[in-house]
Amino acid sequence: MSGVVQHIVVMGVSGCGKSTTGEALAAHLGWPFVEGDSFHPEANVAKMRAGIPLDDDDRAPWLRALAAEIGRNEALGQSSVIGCSSLKRAYRDILREGAPRVRFLHVHGSRALLESRLSHREGHFFPAKLLDSQLATLEPLAADEDGVVVDMALSVEDQVRQALRQMGLEG
Repeated sequence: MSGVVQHIVVMGVSGCGKSTTGEALAAHLGWPFVEGDSFHPEANVAKMRAGIPLDDDDRAPWLRALAAEIGRNEALGQSSVIGCSSLKRAYRDILREGAPRVRFLHVHGSRALLESRLSHREGHFFPAKLLDSQLATLEPLAADEDGVVVDMALSVEDQVRQALRQMGLEG
């Protein structure tokens, strides 16, 4: 698509569809998809399973590991798509340390749709009761951040199409 190596972080609160949209975007672009949740230390997973929200100290090693993975792909000359909540600008700043061109795709939607998705999700360590903590933590992309927003109510195909158009990656 684009000759410039870049990394797109698909961000948003739990249940918005980061993995589904990220995998579809990566497949369309022919880039690898990195599932950010797989980089959580076991202590983080245990804490979330217990219904305890993560704090900045919990998230720091996870975000540094993801930035290192972005850097690894960058060193290989390989663009990538990463699924990572990236709820605060400070978290996104850490991820941006991994490579010169880290962009964000915020999958955003209504609380009602998020709650519905979380209540029907099986086999994931994130309990629906932690949604409030994520919504309280979420800092939307600022005007000076390289990123776009898509509506999670759209079909995955439409989310990908819209993201590609907004990011100038069509064609």
